[in-house]
This record gives sequence, structure tokens and C-alpha cells, in this order.
Amino acid sequence: MVSHGHFAWYELITTDIKAAKAFYTKVMGWGALDASAPGRAYILFTVGQLPVCGLMGLPEAAKEMGGKPCWVGYVRVSDVDAAAERVGRLGGAVRIPPTDIPNVSRFAVFADPQSATLALLTSLSRDHERPAEMSAPGRVGWHELVAADWEQALAFYGEIFGWQKASINQGVMGIYQLFSAGGQTIGGMFTKPPTTPDPFWLYYFNIDDIDAAMKRVVAGGGQILEGAVEVPGGSWIARCTDPQGAMFALEGKRSHHPVGYFERVTSGSASDPRGCRWSW
Repeated sequence: MVSHGHFAWYELITTDIKAAKAFYTKVMGWGALDASAPGRAYILFTVGQLPVCGLMGLPEAAKEMGGKPCWVGYVRVSDVDAAAERVGRLGGAVRIPPTDIPNVSRFAVFADPQSATLALLTSLSRDHERPAEMSAPGRVGWHELVAADWEQALAFYGEIFGWQKASINQGVMGIYQLFSAGGQTIGGMFTKPPTTPDPFWLYYFNIDDIDAAMKRVVAGGGQILEGAVEVPGGSWIARCTDPQGAMFALEGKRSHHPVGYFERVTSGSASDPRGCRWSW
């Protein structure tokens, strides 16, 4: 069972389901299962037979409000209703109130007090439980918040999910604060530069060969915003956008010359404005 405060599911909200399905199955090597219901198209991306994330269309109402394609992470909580109430009390905004998906989950979507989008999830299905091994191929291995103020953001999420400070790194642009859930380090956050208009969450997907994956991104019509950049442990990262404009990141191995760790959070695209700005 996935514990409270861990990321448990991820969804891509896009303007072109067919094109996004083709792009990510080629880039990531995922399988795809049609899990649509009447009036609601939905695709499950899979690794082997295990669903790892979902794909759905951007609602028309969101499009009319200026919503853009983006990835949304769902964090597991023991009580969605209580967590949603706490979000509002602490200055966040509940965009989609607690809602049931019969026999699957109860969820809610919210914006934190700095406007970054995230979701709450209580799962009724093991399909939506995050694998215990974050380094598994094809899964999200890192969660990064580009915040308006990382200290205020961590205080908020600590109240909602129980996240705590892990180790800290200092670079030319300031602090990169790692955070943990249940004693496991699951991501990092930093304060965005003034040139980045909106805070957002960025998800790093594990791949075997980052050079090959970057080539697949470009061949599929996506863009490389930054990379490859070396990070501790011998991995390399790249920040990308898919053909519809949703931002995501890759992490994997390569055998080229290393560069400094803090390019991870200080290079140009770390302040790229194309984060998740989904207007619900």
C-alpha cells in the first residue's frame, strides 16, 4: 500500500490524444491501453502490463479559459475530503472538488497558494499505486517544484502531505531544497527567477539511454529545452516539451563529458515559463 504523501499517479492533459499517444509510446517505449468510458476518452500508458500514468483530453471549458497541455501529479492521501478542506484553509484553491471515479479512486485537483497545480488521490485500485522503486524504467523518478518561494511552498505541502526537508544544495541562483515523504527523498524545489511567470511542477521520467531518448523526442516533433546535464549518481537529465507543448523531463545514463550539477536548476530552461498552467 502506498503511504500518505507519496505521488501515486500522473496524467497528461493534452489537446491531441492521438498525437500524444504516438509521441510518448515512441519516446518512452510505453504500451497503451484504451480505458475510455462513454463521453470520456482515456488512455493508460503501461510498462509491461502495469499502468504507470494516464492520458486524457483538455476539457473544452479549460481551453476557453486559456488552459494548456501539461502533466499533473496525484499525491496519495488517506482522506481526499479532509485534505481538500485543509488546502483551502491554508490558502490554496480547490479547482476540482472531491470526486469519485467508481471502483477506481476519489480525487481532487488544487492549486497551491503560489498557483502550482497538483492533485489529491485516494485509490480504490492497485493500478494507481506508485511503484515502491522510483528508479524503475518508465516511471517518474523525481518531482521538482519551481516555486515562487520554496520555503513557503514546503511549509504548505508539509501541512498537507507531511513532507519534510531532506538535504540541501546551494548554487549560484540559491538553494535547491530536497524534500522527503515517509523518510524517502522524492524530489526538490527552488525559488524561480523573476523571468518565470508561474510556478509549476516538473516530472522526470526514467529512461535507459538519454541520448537515444532525446533523439526520439526531436524525431517525434518535441523540443529539447535543456540537456543533457549530469546529476549526482551518474545520471543525466534533459528537459523537454512534447509536440502539444506539455513540459516533461527525462533522466538516464550516457557516456559523454560531465557538467556541473547546478545546471540542473540554474540553466536557461530551469526558468522556462512553459510549466503547468492549466486553467480549470
